[in-house]
Amino acid sequence: MTIRKILTEPDPFLRQKSHDVDKVDNEIRKLMDDMLDTMYAAPGIGLAAIQVGIPKRIIVIDLSKEEEKKPLYFVNPKIILKSDSNATYEEGCLSVPGQFAEIDRPDKCHVNYLDYNGKQQEIKAEGLLATCIQHEIDHLEGILFIDYLSKLKKNYIVKKLSKQKKILERIVV
Repeated sequence: MTIRKILTEPDPFLRQKSHDVDKVDNEIRKLMDDMLDTMYAAPGIGLAAIQVGIPKRIIVIDLSKEEEKKPLYFVNPKIILKSDSNATYEEGCLSVPGQFAEIDRPDKCHVNYLDYNGKQQEIKAEGLLATCIQHEIDHLEGILFIDYLSKLKKNYIVKKLSKQKKILERIVV
């Protein structure tokens, strides 16, 4: 497997919409395996293909403990139902490193998707899993969790990340 580079804000690539996958084949499965390895190495609990520079509608998630990995693979995920009630979780993002904020999202959702083998599936998610799925599907639409924050907080985070990125670029060069 390959650990891929995770794009970070303010990379404009993160803001584009991802495209549907025509079929789940060995190339797509290899990408999902790489995404999972990248997510574990980061470490994180979810990753969208756009975050590793591939604008395809693919996400991977694993909320299990490290010793008992139970990855979930979603190809072309589509939320078909969201609850009216919300839950608040502190969210972070591998593409917005070191930043966290409490975000309100529907506490339940039903999602249609293709699994690792290309079979049509539906999941009824709640709690942290529902939050994680919605967070990752947002990535497929070019939305980051910081977009739910006030303009002032979002601008502060983007400026901070831009400054850190410039410092790192000077160190690497």
